[in-house]
Amino acid sequence: MVQGFKEFIMRGNVIDLAVAVVIGAAFNALITAVVESLINPLLALFMQADAGGSIGFTITGLYGDVVFPVGNIITAIIAFLATALVVYLVFVYPMNKFKERAAARAGVVEEEPLPTQEELLIQIRDLLEKQK
Repeated sequence: MVQGFKEFIMRGNVIDLAVAVVIGAAFNALITAVVESLINPLLALFMQADAGGSIGFTITGLYGDVVFPVGNIITAIIAFLATALVVYLVFVYPMNKFKERAAARAGVVEEEPLPTQEELLIQIRDLLEKQK
C-alpha cells in the first residue's frame, strides 16, 4: 500500500497539478487586485456604485433603489479569462510542445486514419466491377 502511494505521488501529473493549484490561487489574487484597482474605478466613471461599493445599474423599485452589480460580473469574467490564458500559456502549450518533441525523438509516427464508410463502399464497388 505504501509503495502504491509512493508511485502515485511520484507521478509527474500529481506534482504538476499541485503546482498549478498553488500558482492559480496566487495568480487569481493578482488578477482580482488588478481588476478591483483598475477596472472597477473605470466602470465607476460610467456607472453608479451603491452604498456597499458595488458598481452597476441602479433601478428604483417599490422598496427603494436596487443596484444590479454588473461590476462583479465583469470582474469575474476578466479574472477567469486572464487565469485561463495564463494556465494555457504556462502549462498547456509548453506541455503539448514537450509531448510533440518527445514523440518525435521516440520516432512515433501517427497512424494513417482509417477509411470512411463511403470510401470502403467505393472500394467494394470497384472490386465488384473488376470481377465482372
